[in-house]
Amino acid sequence: MNIKKAMKIAVAVLFLAGLGLGIRAVRADGKAPAVGSPAPDFTLNSQEAKPVSLHDFKGKWVVLYFYPKDFTSGCTLEAHNFQRDLAQYEQKHAVIVGVSVQDEDSHQKFCTKEGLNFKLLADTKQEVSALYDSVMTYGDAKFSARHTFLIDPNGVVRKVFLEVKPPQHSEEVLAALTELQGSGSR
Repeated sequence: MNIKKAMKIAVAVLFLAGLGLGIRAVRADGKAPAVGSPAPDFTLNSQEAKPVSLHDFKGKWVVLYFYPKDFTSGCTLEAHNFQRDLAQYEQKHAVIVGVSVQDEDSHQKFCTKEGLNFKLLADTKQEVSALYDSVMTYGDAKFSARHTFLIDPNGVVRKVFLEVKPPQHSEEVLAALTELQGSGSR
């Protein structure tokens, strides 16, 4: 197969994945979805073991955040800060959706122990993390990298955070959301 044909197939797969047709694709270009591009759709199970798709949130802003592991200090701090600010996100018609490679049971225990009231999705095969170029390797283990994507109500990526510091991240996301909503990107 020549390179041109392979590229056409890769673009077609990514396009269909973006339409939410249930096709799982791994980005071949090694780049996170860019600002202004459609956010790739996906479906993963939540901590309630129920499927959740990105397109379920059409009409709302989505804070799609990837994090390495339940019950670790940085991930717990980041989740607590999103929970602390949840009412502010809701006022801005935004939902918080966390993604990591742990299973539904781990997420359910994490939410219960830490009092989290937003969706945590189980990406046990790292497919969605790969789709968002948010996979990191530690030894033989793979984890979701600490990245966040701010997605507008039409499913377009409006802000990408690739260097996340858990203590102030929720405030940074809220500030970006406020700025974007003020600029007419609703």
